[in-house]
Amino acid sequence: MQLPFYKYQGTGNDFVMIDNRQHIFDKNDTKRIAFLCDRRFGIGADGLILLENHDTADFKMVYYNADGNESSMCGNGGRCITAFAKYLGIIQDSATFEAIDGLHEATINDAIVSLKMQDVPKIENHNTHVFLNTGSPHHVQLETKLQQVDIKTKGSKIRYGSPYNEAGSNVNFVFKNSNDNFSVRTYERGVEDETLSCGTGVTAVALAMHYIGETEKNTIALQTQGGLLNVSFEKAENGYKNIWLIGPATQVFKGEIND
Repeated sequence: MQLPFYKYQGTGNDFVMIDNRQHIFDKNDTKRIAFLCDRRFGIGADGLILLENHDTADFKMVYYNADGNESSMCGNGGRCITAFAKYLGIIQDSATFEAIDGLHEATINDAIVSLKMQDVPKIENHNTHVFLNTGSPHHVQLETKLQQVDIKTKGSKIRYGSPYNEAGSNVNFVFKNSNDNFSVRTYERGVEDETLSCGTGVTAVALAMHYIGETEKNTIALQTQGGLLNVSFEKAENGYKNIWLIGPATQVFKGEIND
């Protein structure tokens, strides 16, 4: 049997996309998902995303990490599945879809997809870092020499360390370029390595930098290893609302893989 698939990327964060509206894919087969995401034996991706029917929204997004396990919200994946839905003719220039953390709105203009993230009601400011959940948990810390950081080693130590332990956290290392521009490198749990970009990660960085007073701007440019993303937001009473993740989402190729 051959499985049809599509490959999408958003600032280097890449995904295997499968149209699962006809339930062609076994969602319980974690080994198969990990195989498809394997860069040597499969297609290769940071994660796998299923597009499924939804009773009231335009579609449903089901996201799996490269290790084969269903995961928390993926921001770049949310932008890529919006582009995929337009390609399939499900939507035109706007969408409402359900992800694991609830309903999301999105708009698409050429290759630029803007995704509305969930409100963030709480941010924890610690001496060495900030912790918050933007659909996925994120540890955020400033670095003076970002390009010299061994992301996999340092990120892994934090990801598995106290207080995160088994549940773990994504880990973002940040350098301030200017008042509204920050460079970000991210260690992603589930991938267990640095990824070229992380949508919920840059969202977390933008909010964290505003929260601790590194910027007073409410639109922030985030330079990732894979390209430029932007995050806009409004300050709420205790956290942040009207949060938008903005950047490119592109179809790389489509094909069939022997299953």
